Amino acid sequence: MASLTGHSYPPALDASLERDRLSQTIKDWSIANGLAVRPPPAFVGQNQDPEGILAINAPVTLFPSPFPKSCFEEAKAIQTSYNELYSRISQDEEFLGRLVQEVVGGDEFIAKLWNVHLRVKEEGYVQNLSLGLFRSDYMVHQDGAHLQIKQVEFNTIASSFGGLSAQTSLLHQHLAQTEYPLLNEPIPATSLNLPTNNSAQGLAAGLHAAYQAYGESTLSHPTCVIFLVQDGERNIFDQRHLEYALQKSSVPVFRLPFSQVLTHTTLADTPSRQLLYHLPHNPSKIFEVAVAYLRAGYGPGDYPSPEAWEARHRIERSLAIACPTILTQLAGMKKVQQVLATPPTLASGPSTLGKFVPDPAKSSALWNTFTNIYPLDGESAAGQEARRLATDPVECQKYVMKPQREGGGNNFYRGAIPEQLKTIPEEHWNSFILMELITPPPLQNTILRQGKLEQGGVICELGVYGTCLWDQKTGEVKHNEEAGYLLRTKGNQSEEGGVAAGFGCMDSIALV
Repeated sequence: MASLTGHSYPPALDASLERDRLSQTIKDWSIANGLAVRPPPAFVGQNQDPEGILAINAPVTLFPSPFPKSCFEEAKAIQTSYNELYSRISQDEEFLGRLVQEVVGGDEFIAKLWNVHLRVKEEGYVQNLSLGLFRSDYMVHQDGAHLQIKQVEFNTIASSFGGLSAQTSLLHQHLAQTEYPLLNEPIPATSLNLPTNNSAQGLAAGLHAAYQAYGESTLSHPTCVIFLVQDGERNIFDQRHLEYALQKSSVPVFRLPFSQVLTHTTLADTPSRQLLYHLPHNPSKIFEVAVAYLRAGYGPGDYPSPEAWEARHRIERSLAIACPTILTQLAGMKKVQQVLATPPTLASGPSTLGKFVPDPAKSSALWNTFTNIYPLDGESAAGQEARRLATDPVECQKYVMKPQREGGGNNFYRGAIPEQLKTIPEEHWNSFILMELITPPPLQNTILRQGKLEQGGVICELGVYGTCLWDQKTGEVKHNEEAGYLLRTKGNQSEEGGVAAGFGCMDSIALV
């Protein structure tokens, strides 16, 4: 702790009185300001809430966590370079196709996504513009006294918590002004360096840029943005903050469950194949969809039937600007991250990163954020070495094995890796990557989750949002911005960090 703050932080709370007061303040502020989620079924059963009206405060830390200022500024500064990198990757169909072929043997989901792209390609795409609402996730790696950010993953679809992250920053700013100075171990109101966080507005600005670029309907319909969401979405308020920010710019926004795409949309019988949305509550009103923002569709669970795949196909072949397209979603494969992180000495010729980012300064800045990532194929020298590391009961303790997936709960850590590999045919091992674990500095905090306090050691993960709009054919970048941050924190005994998956919690940054 002292390695970051130079003193004991956060302060010890005096017995139950201070903890109770701080907890109650957080509960009330969170509900009053939309730092909330729908309760999980295990917490509130459907028979207790048949109308689905209840909300609880999102899990959150009592104090903002210390984070090195240099690392924070570095992560924010390189986000536009990351946006540009992944826009270029999504334009390189040959590169993505080659990597898809390497993993599809053990990953049916990736194969089906690629098949949707091929179907649309054969017919011909009608929309060249592509929108990315990205998030690059990092942890601080401590090597002796040296602290540096190392990338955990890059998210290209459904990059969540931009709405709740902004509210969490506001919560901790409120507590810093009203509650922390009154503790028995007070924190003066001006002593915490709490950076502003406009993630909801930043992400909405990306959606607005795409909406404007789409232009007016040639069919004389009003245009709109559609949020495609999961059925029974618990993280609804996070998404609503983005909707409300977008609606302030007079943009019509509608939520449509991904399972109802085929029911409430049609394609215009024109060469442009405009995506038309028929209001479920007033079918006589028809909107033309300018932007289809996917907060669903990132995992196999969102495609329980052939109809679900047809829904994704309809979006992909339409004129709507997809966020993301299939190619952009596939750019987020862990295999892409692994290939980018392969040093030139292990690659044939120049590094893949250098190919996509020829500017040496930008390329070097991105390269510094990579940790060691290996393929698990049986042919390459790197893959053979990774297989040795992954199956060795001692060496595997330094690694995490990841599939080609977004969302939490899919990874295998340390000693679980050899056991998991025993259940997978060796010819399918190449659908995973092996990543060296990052060693963060030790921190302490208290988490308020479902009304109960969890106190102890924690690990923080920083996500930096970025928005990018580009032309797939010309490569022209029309919008490229860094768009705020997310800090997720989990107990240091937990491997996974997803908030929605129940592992982590919302947090904000105190710069040190």
